[in-house]
Amino acid sequence: MIIAIPKERRAGEKRVAATPDSVKKLIGLGQQVVVEAGAGAGCSIPDDHYTAAGATIAPDEASALKDADLVLKVARPLTAAEGTDEVALMKKGASLIGMLAPLQNREQAKTYAAQGVQAFAMELVPRITRAQSMDVLSSQANLAGYKAVLDSTLHFGRAFPMMMTAAGTVAPAKVFIMGVGVAGLQAIATAKRLGAVVMATDVRIATKEQAESLGAKFVMVDDEESREAQTSGGYAKEMSDAYKAKQAQLIADTVPKMDIIITTALIPGRKAPVLVSEAMVKTMKPGSVIVDLAVEMGGNCPLSRPDEVVEVGGVKIVGYTNVPSRLAVDASSLYARNLLNFITPLIDKQSKAFKIDYEDEIIKGTLLTRDGQIVHPQLQQSQA
Repeated sequence: MIIAIPKERRAGEKRVAATPDSVKKLIGLGQQVVVEAGAGAGCSIPDDHYTAAGATIAPDEASALKDADLVLKVARPLTAAEGTDEVALMKKGASLIGMLAPLQNREQAKTYAAQGVQAFAMELVPRITRAQSMDVLSSQANLAGYKAVLDSTLHFGRAFPMMMTAAGTVAPAKVFIMGVGVAGLQAIATAKRLGAVVMATDVRIATKEQAESLGAKFVMVDDEESREAQTSGGYAKEMSDAYKAKQAQLIADTVPKMDIIITTALIPGRKAPVLVSEAMVKTMKPGSVIVDLAVEMGGNCPLSRPDEVVEVGGVKIVGYTNVPSRLAVDASSLYARNLLNFITPLIDKQSKAFKIDYEDEIIKGTLLTRDGQIVHPQLQQSQA
């Protein structure tokens, strides 16, 4: 089986889907690996590191993909409307694995089906115990939460820790983490390591203990609805308008006291919920900073703008997109291991070919298209 690693072409995407280490392991599983020239440049991996691992370097994307049985990508392929139809470069019957954002780009699934490509979306890996090592959302969100805190320090005009000096005392920064998923937990841990006073909030009562174990004070409306605010897959549910009103008032009372707010709340396939309203921003002190990690999905703050730092009444609102790509070396390393862990069980030990159990929970959760048809239930519902 030939596995191709093309260069990522979406703007700002510096990650790569395989590292020399994962390439070596794939070759050890009996596979041939073809890497497009320059594929690892964005994360400081030269071509000769791939050749040393046993890969072949292809001069361009077309030659890398033309014979590939399996294509590994970070971001979804470009479309013809975006300049290059990357799916058209794949042969019929090839498999594509990547973060394909199918719930935000439902029409592209039709392109995979029309080309006869078997597509797997890694962000749909179910959150079950045996799939933890394949969870790309967690591996990338972990880095995003860390980087968000560092980004806030760049725009905050004060120090984070308390400092006792002969000239006086510097008070610690007050940091508020909104959304205690993987990114939020890492943001709490990072802010605490930097010496800040940290508070956190989430609609899921189950996250309270996790946040407090990292040293954050938890802020939330604790009622019957909050105790059922998590899906069986571990994601946050959409809350009722009544609950949102109560939580919004509690947050509105907390926000003016904060120096830095980091928002991380996302709902799969939906626009990001508004956590910090325009009215709340106006209550914040000049010099305060908001880092909106949900800006790509509409933002947790309606004033945030993709890839911009907006200043409103002296408050800076940071809206960097694709934050994991800004730590491309580590993000690529973790993502490549996620893919390797996903692929390894699918390779038959005798034939070295793909042997897929289509009834497996992980396959059913991630498979978008097969035999020219859209097969994922969520995408089929959108066509109905």
